[in-house]
Amino acid sequence: MSDPDAPSPSDPHLREHLHWIVTDIPGTTDVSFGKEIVEYENPKPVIGIHRYVFILFKQRGRQTVRAPNSRDNFNTR
Repeated sequence: MSDPDAPSPSDPHLREHLHWIVTDIPGTTDVSFGKEIVEYENPKPVIGIHRYVFILFKQRGRQTVRAPNSRDNFNTR
């Protein structure tokens, strides 16, 4: 889960701010069965309306995923 509008929609210089990463979610169940890589952080927009984006990628199998050094300037591309 990320916020592409951090810290504000008019000045998103921290784009994207990372709020949560979970991997290895079985396709037959829910996120609670996945592996949490980055602990969930509540959205706390400072100013303006923010978009919060959930991005799902299909995995062919389990992978080693490491938490980034910073939540700011995360890149899903």
